[in-house]
Amino acid sequence: MGVLVILTPGFPENERDSSCLPAVQKFAISLKKLHNNRRIVVISFQYPFVAKNYSWNGIEVIAIGGRNNSKLRRLFTWLKVYKHLTLLKKENTLVGILSLWVGECALVGNYFSKKYNLKHFIWIHGQDAKLNNHYVKRVKPKSEQLIAISHFIKEEFYKNHKISPFLIAENGIIESEFPSLNKGNRSIDILGVGSLIKLKNYNLFIDCILELKQIYPKIQAAIAGEGEEYTTLKTQIDACGLQTNVQLLGAQSHATVLELLNQSKIFLHTSHYEGNSSALIEALYSGCEVTSTCALGPETPKHLTVCITKQELLQSLHASLNKETSPERVLFNSMDSTAKKISQLYN
Repeated sequence: MGVLVILTPGFPENERDSSCLPAVQKFAISLKKLHNNRRIVVISFQYPFVAKNYSWNGIEVIAIGGRNNSKLRRLFTWLKVYKHLTLLKKENTLVGILSLWVGECALVGNYFSKKYNLKHFIWIHGQDAKLNNHYVKRVKPKSEQLIAISHFIKEEFYKNHKISPFLIAENGIIESEFPSLNKGNRSIDILGVGSLIKLKNYNLFIDCILELKQIYPKIQAAIAGEGEEYTTLKTQIDACGLQTNVQLLGAQSHATVLELLNQSKIFLHTSHYEGNSSALIEALYSGCEVTSTCALGPETPKHLTVCITKQELLQSLHASLNKETSPERVLFNSMDSTAKKISQLYN
């Protein structure tokens, strides 16, 4: 059946590494399940930070170990990737290349695929759609190469770069990973999940809890994730007197995050920008009421409320805290469907 090559900036270093690009992991698992007889090879440019070849859930991984080095050292990483692609081409029939994001992977993938007349598609995931992505002019992708992870990203890429992706392949979940739906008591009133970075805007999350505490003095909220904003957020929690109301849980495994969602009434998402948030999709399937500053698509799924202002967020949260309906799963998209959609491009 030939070899499909996936080029990615990073990939889990082993099967226990659940925090590295969860959406990419789910896609790879679904793709392997769909084509159990097809050889899939992942070439990871930067992470893991050690160069090695290994197997991950039946998928071959070639880690270059670029370690996010810049300038000349990054060029050496690209040359190593190109060398591995050449060896794969020499020893196998390549059905094509899938590059994750319009970045260095797409740049190397485009050079190689043009030389050997291979199918090459580029999956735009989020911030690579922004105007400041200098790789777009270097890659010069064609519309028929580009896949957007959401309607928003398709529109954003066209707005900024005047190229419209021909296909939308949305983020999704693997249903079998989730614990049995908790329809009983949920001890966490409001949960947030994500990296503690400015983009995720957790200052607003904490501001909302401070406002809600006036009505619900014993409100229990938590944020799972780690990042550079930890100290700032901890200081804000202490200054607001929310030590008994908001917990910063730190980094958690994916399985633990799903358990936390299953114990939460509401999922609050305050990010400034999202491609197609995994956390939102998982929260909906976990039976949470979801309040978000970002949409998932042109149609809003059941139990998701999209808000623009802080006042709208508070109104939505207040309504959800007073809901007495039993939790129910909402499936936005299965990653198996996305894997099938992208796989068909190489048939």
